[in-house]
Amino acid sequence: MAIVVTGATGTIGRALIGELGGEALAVVRRPDQGAELGCDYVVGDLERPEGIPIGPGDRLFLNSSIWPGFVAAHRAAIDHAAARGAAQVVTVSVRGATPAGLLASGLHGQVDDHLRASGVPWSILAPVGFMQNLAGDVDEEGRIFGSYGRGPVGYVDARDVAAVAAALLTRPVGDDATYELTGPAAPTHDEIAAELTRTLGRPVRYVDLTVEEGAAHFEQRGLPAPAARDLALLMAQTGDGRWAGTTTAVADVLGRPARSLREFLG
Repeated sequence: MAIVVTGATGTIGRALIGELGGEALAVVRRPDQGAELGCDYVVGDLERPEGIPIGPGDRLFLNSSIWPGFVAAHRAAIDHAAARGAAQVVTVSVRGATPAGLLASGLHGQVDDHLRASGVPWSILAPVGFMQNLAGDVDEEGRIFGSYGRGPVGYVDARDVAAVAAALLTRPVGDDATYELTGPAAPTHDEIAAELTRTLGRPVRYVDLTVEEGAAHFEQRGLPAPAARDLALLMAQTGDGRWAGTTTAVADVLGRPARSLREFLG
């Protein structure tokens, strides 16, 4: 049985390969990317899924960044896994994904529905967002801009997502399930700014924008106007309280608590 890992050079993919002790078959775009991973690899592309080496009983970790062909490529990879007799597909989605959702929520929702109907045993990992992205949102003046309001959000360490994936990919295949993955607490963005202030040793503050202000801000940063507005709307939905609740899914799978923001920042 092979564990085939797509998105192997990303944050979750690299952490997953580490969790697996290198016992994985990574799918990479270039040989130099594979050589640095410390595991077996093949050169392949999600846009040509027939080249992904999946055999009967193998398990597929399906993950990538978003691009225009995301939905078609992921659906084709799922169909390929089903045709080849894969034992399981584990994919990374987002919490609350729905085909009618904005941006990544909508794209993941379409893929998730396809996976559920594929006939392949599946596990969907559904975090709200990753702690790894928070420090990168701080600008040169120590500001984080967003349209989240004052609602708390249960960000999770991407390494915990990888650890959950590793557990699911190496244990006997269980029931189909969606795992809503969060950290142990849901801080507000003001509280996140305070933690970043402590860690970075310089003042960080969260600047809350209305949806209209946020759309204008993100457009000024280079996003096309429709995407800028959708991003501001998505932030407002994320921070409106619907994702304030935390789950024990990480602890339930791993037998240890999820990392807190303070533990992550160090």
